[in-house]
Amino acid sequence: MKFRVRIGFLFNHDQLHQVAHSLPIALALAKMGTGAEIVLATTSARIRGEVERVARAAVGDGVELVQLELRGRGTRLLERFAGRLLPVRKLGVLADNVDFFRSLDVLVVAEKTSLALKRRFGLAGLKIVHTRHGAGDRAIGFDKASAGFDAVLISGPKIGERLVREAGVAPEKLHQVGYPKFDLHRDTRVELPLARDGRPVVVYNPHPSPHLSSWYKMGPAILDWFVAHPDYQLIFAPHVMLFERPVAISVDKLRVALPGRIEERWRQADNIAIDTGSRASTTMAYTNAADIYLGDASSQVYEFLLRPRPCVFVDAHHSAWRGNPDFAHWQAGPVIDDVAMLGEGLAEARRDFETLYRPVQERLFAHSFDLTDEPSAVRAARAIAQVAGL
Repeated sequence: MKFRVRIGFLFNHDQLHQVAHSLPIALALAKMGTGAEIVLATTSARIRGEVERVARAAVGDGVELVQLELRGRGTRLLERFAGRLLPVRKLGVLADNVDFFRSLDVLVVAEKTSLALKRRFGLAGLKIVHTRHGAGDRAIGFDKASAGFDAVLISGPKIGERLVREAGVAPEKLHQVGYPKFDLHRDTRVELPLARDGRPVVVYNPHPSPHLSSWYKMGPAILDWFVAHPDYQLIFAPHVMLFERPVAISVDKLRVALPGRIEERWRQADNIAIDTGSRASTTMAYTNAADIYLGDASSQVYEFLLRPRPCVFVDAHHSAWRGNPDFAHWQAGPVIDDVAMLGEGLAEARRDFETLYRPVQERLFAHSFDLTDEPSAVRAARAIAQVAGL
């Protein structure tokens, strides 16, 4: 059978955190009976394993799973010698598999690196759809690169407003579809090595970017605070890219920092659970489990707000955050700039939650997510079918 349209979903990252933002869409599209061929393209064994875990029986009947590898001698050598420090593989996979991408009519991605197929590798006619990954406020999510996509799937009005205003995306390219990750992980739970004895459970979720993260300047002291305050329990679940490489480099503002290592005193503390990058860190398991969110710039705070609860934000960079849309989420709880303020901040977040912070959280969530009774992945699949002319 010859398919009318060939639609590829590319999973091209070092970690698993982008899979849930696009794979549910591929599976929903496969069920729509459009006659299109759906191709799931992975670039590592780890990503392939997660795609196979979620897709399961869908692979086969109209859904193809392919593994893209580095093919050029130069890219393989560069990956061998620099891959631990730089994202060599992400761009190298694109360069070495242009023929595969040329075979597609539409490519669906959760990242922006793939725009190089249009700009550097001669595939100007390939339609590329951006699913985005997360509904956060960081400026890089609204940079000019977003205007290079043929269509952008957005979770809610906040995203659309900023893309039009700041990135110059044409409104007709935007498709408001909700948040497919919620379809997959809304109720995901994990067994924690912590005693559920009534003590509040805090999830500390620092971002990896050195110019925004609280980890490099204040993180170790925060973990020490929890060692000294066993009346709280802590899940230390940073963004999965924080400890992925020995050196962290910001791509939007050039900064370099060393994540360091996890100290034994933190691992031995009875009230602390640590996960620096397992699958559970990407499935909302920890944001679902916690009573309080502690973080800085990660978009995972908006996933936490699916069920409003107290939040505390750590400003390690003396940010001019008030009235700044890049820090809109910091309205959802008290902001501290010194670890000595942590106890007070946690107490305030709990004390003032119902009267002060819950209404703010509900407003922020409603502006970030347009959720309906129809699954978000189905809405997104319909948008992609429209882009593909199906």
